[in-house]
Amino acid sequence: MHYKRFETELAVRPDDIDMNNHVHNSKYLDYVLAARYDQMGRCYGMSMNDFLAKNFSWYQKLWHIEYKRAIELTDRVVIRTWLDSFEKSDVRVNFLILKGAQQKISAEGYFVSTLINLQTGRAEAIPEWIIQHYTRFAE
Repeated sequence: MHYKRFETELAVRPDDIDMNNHVHNSKYLDYVLAARYDQMGRCYGMSMNDFLAKNFSWYQKLWHIEYKRAIELTDRVVIRTWLDSFEKSDVRVNFLILKGAQQKISAEGYFVSTLINLQTGRAEAIPEWIIQHYTRFAE
């Protein structure tokens, strides 16, 4: 199944820059998480607060990122994300980080999030109603 892709644009901040005069690699993860937080409510209509109200949260279980080109202070970035798959308590989300007006790929990868029941503190199978909500965005 292929899912719709959503985008969030972010500005590079001075404190994102490392001693090599480009964005520190750890900030790429921050950009993706900020974009997903934005997109959960704005694009999917199910914000993080909606999950918290139902005693759920997401734990970032695994990250894979391939760096292609440096991002610098003067760049703006677009983070494009899309759902890949659901498996038990996990969801895999793919992403691209694009830089500048030409939107050249700066990084690409994916992460796996695990649904956590906040009452038990344990992973929980993703309820069917959540999966049904997100499958509305399949293309």
